[in-house]
Amino acid sequence: MLAYISKRILSLIPVLFVVTIAIFLIIHITPGDPAAAILGIEASQAEMEALNQELGLNRPIHIQYINWVADVLQGDLGDSIFMHQPVSEAIVEHIGPTLSLAILAQFIALILAIPFGIIAAYKRGSMVDFTLMGVFLLGMAVPSFLLGLLLMLVVGVQLQWLPVAGYEPLSSGTWEHLQYLILPGISLGAIQAALITRMTRSSMLEVLNVNYIKTARSKGLNELKVLLKHAFRNAFLPILTVIGQTFGVLVTGAVVVESIFNIPGLGQLILNSIARRDFAVIQGVVLFVTIIYVAINLIIDLLYGFVDPRVRLDRK
Repeated sequence: MLAYISKRILSLIPVLFVVTIAIFLIIHITPGDPAAAILGIEASQAEMEALNQELGLNRPIHIQYINWVADVLQGDLGDSIFMHQPVSEAIVEHIGPTLSLAILAQFIALILAIPFGIIAAYKRGSMVDFTLMGVFLLGMAVPSFLLGLLLMLVVGVQLQWLPVAGYEPLSSGTWEHLQYLILPGISLGAIQAALITRMTRSSMLEVLNVNYIKTARSKGLNELKVLLKHAFRNAFLPILTVIGQTFGVLVTGAVVVESIFNIPGLGQLILNSIARRDFAVIQGVVLFVTIIYVAINLIIDLLYGFVDPRVRLDRK
């Protein structure tokens, strides 16, 4: 197992190398001069050149990249030009709201998707199946920002059950924390619930008619036990893949929802940084989020090996 884990971790090195190049190039070839954004339109050319030299932006791009990677390997993501603080500190200040939102959205998605996916598969071809698939298809079709606005209007403004925007840290109390995250959590988790439901239904359909399920039923086992212990357990691997991918998407895709609900997470941080052309923050946040996404997929990959030992043998 140790060899399997080491091999999976080493395989990420070239992935992260390519990712750093892509992040750096995309940000640096984007039109716009950071010096002009900082100094304003009234700054002279000499002042902008002096600032570019101070920031190291007048060096060849490959030298800038090498210097940036060298700093990153030492744990230094640079300093924010506008916030006047290290990027790592800014990330730590904003990661809490994003993680809270992503975890709640994933929780909402799972408690809806797994049971309804199993029921849809068990009731295949019935009105229950068509209704559930129709509802979750609608959930996939409605963008998160539109669902968020509808929830704000109905639940927040008309019914006044929950606050429409804002954020309270967990230290203020569990309910005070959660009440600000429920609406954005539903907005963000709806699409993920739809994806996981469809995958759960599809995976369950593949195993419900195999011989060991028929054997379990012929022995007179309780149908619920057949579904959960024998069918769902064997259908779980592809579902696990989707859960991992959707959680990565939740962390990386919370930008719009955080903006709508005024949540001070990484999404708000990166949007403000893009508007200010704050290169160091944009690079640092995108790299940090990418590493989280890669780490989640690595954990899912390693869980494969624990759930099904044949995976370890196949990949040796």
